Amino acid sequence: MSGAGAPTAAPTDASDLRVAIVAGTWHEQVMEGLLAGSQRCLDAYQVSNATVVRVPGAFELPIVARELALKGYDAVVAFGVVIRGGTPHFDFVCNAATDGLTRVALDTGVPVGFGVLTTDNDEQALDRAGLEGSKEDKGWEATSAAIVTAQTLKKIRQGF
Repeated sequence: MSGAGAPTAAPTDASDLRVAIVAGTWHEQVMEGLLAGSQRCLDAYQVSNATVVRVPGAFELPIVARELALKGYDAVVAFGVVIRGGTPHFDFVCNAATDGLTRVALDTGVPVGFGVLTTDNDEQALDRAGLEGSKEDKGWEATSAAIVTAQTLKKIRQGF
């Protein structure tokens, strides 16, 4: 885990953005931490009324993220947790989620904040969940990345 090199820019006013969050339901404690970190970030960026949609797991994130992007949201944030087990299932789910969410962003032009934790064990997931005692807050980070990218795209599309 490396928090080194993380951006330190202060949040800006993003109250004009429509943000949607799609989150899996596996690993409830970790997911609740990610969602809480996301909400702290939304508050800091002055984004109100974000839409939150829950899906069964990480594999289902891309299809719902795509639908939200097509509904006119300026940014979508995707949260999931995949913890390595003893079978190749981990690799299949991680690859599908990563490739799918990348495709959503590229195909729709809507930034997708990548908040899918892919860890070897529960401890690593908890360390990234933004909970009290966690070393990192990936909920905040993924949300901030989506918001800042949406603001950048807006400037580019308006001709700076």
